[in-house]
Amino acid sequence: MAEASRFLIGANDEHGLNPPTAGKRTPILPYINRSFYENEFNRRAKYEFILACLRCGYNVYDIHPEIQDISISTRVVRANRAGLSALVTFAYNAFGAGNNFNSAQGVEVYYSALNPLPADSRALSEEIFEQIVSSTGRPGRFVGNLSVGVLANVNCPSTLIEAGFMTNFEEAKLMLNPNYISQVAEATCRGVCEFFNVPYVERNVSNYPTIRQGSRGNFVTILQYLLNQFGFNLNVDGVFGANTARAVRSFQANNNLTQDGIVGRNTWNAILNLNPTSQTLRLGSKQSAVIYLQQLLTSFLYDVGTIDGIFGSNTDRAVREFQRENGLTEDGIVGRNTWNALISSTGRSNPN
Repeated sequence: MAEASRFLIGANDEHGLNPPTAGKRTPILPYINRSFYENEFNRRAKYEFILACLRCGYNVYDIHPEIQDISISTRVVRANRAGLSALVTFAYNAFGAGNNFNSAQGVEVYYSALNPLPADSRALSEEIFEQIVSSTGRPGRFVGNLSVGVLANVNCPSTLIEAGFMTNFEEAKLMLNPNYISQVAEATCRGVCEFFNVPYVERNVSNYPTIRQGSRGNFVTILQYLLNQFGFNLNVDGVFGANTARAVRSFQANNNLTQDGIVGRNTWNAILNLNPTSQTLRLGSKQSAVIYLQQLLTSFLYDVGTIDGIFGSNTDRAVREFQRENGLTEDGIVGRNTWNALISSTGRSNPN
């Protein structure tokens, strides 16, 4: 087996969110009266992939850290200057004009025959395609040849994942579903590990070491990425300094944990949201599991407003709507019965 630290994995998300790239969105979704934008999936999948690669020991380089769209030529220059071992791009497909839902569905993964390493690019794409289809249960369409810049013009094996169709109602909902995003990201990392013959490290709390002020390395980088998703503004540098320690203590306070600044099993469990359904949530809750709840409800087409980790009036209203429509006690409390219903649900159906 190879050592993951020998490789530098590039990560890329197609299009931008600030402002959203024109045309890259679902049709207007019923119940919430808005579209999901392609980069709402792409960016989150990219970051989950980065975290998975860091956990497995890879070096990682984000060639599109900006929220706005960046030209393909600029991304290609960045990738080639970095000397990547491989580049993975996340995207979401569309069929037709994009204004209406249709029946096209499934996963496609692309490489380019014009890439300097076409056979390796195809092999990488095939590994990732197999892992995503197996993990998600979504229909696998094909591994195909596509001569776009991030596939053809980078000097390393390169692959582009189309993880579903924005113009398919059920797959449109999956774009914001935290479980689907995680499945795609982890499956992609497994595909990369298969390609490089590197052991895949499971996303299990036992694989995350205890870290504290003074620690350095990939797991500190993972911690900083995740804390920033909870609203902190840390420099992601892999160094556990005073600012990271303060952020950890603040996170621990919000999640009813011992405020010692040490990231052990309990704090990792909360930061990683490994078991959000074990928590009872209600109006006023601020635990990390609230973000997961808000993401899930939004993907099911219940309007929670801003996904901010705060169980406010909008989230309360969305929970009560879900409870009412699923034959549950309409009390706004997310306990065992509501969690069970949420986990087994696929969300609201298309009324058309």
